[in-house]
Amino acid sequence: MQSNEVQTSRVRRTVNDLVMAEMFLVQATIESAAAIGDGLNELGKQISHNNDNESSPWDSISGVLQRTADEAIEPYTTRFKYLREMLNSDS
Repeated sequence: MQSNEVQTSRVRRTVNDLVMAEMFLVQATIESAAAIGDGLNELGKQISHNNDNESSPWDSISGVLQRTADEAIEPYTTRFKYLREMLNSDS
């Protein structure tokens, strides 16, 4: 009887961990999509307002792309860190 309760407890914990991981993934995806949308808007502004006086328009475009990539990946790394801390604290 006890082994059945232990098995049920493990299954319940695994399902709870999976649900939390999925919630973190959804949150990160939403934040990442918003960061990509903001980056695309900024990139459009950079391209449409390109001044001939600038030394190289690619420098500013490159900066926008790098910043957008950094902002898009950050939600995933943060949520993964939260999930790892949560799983480690439950152990």
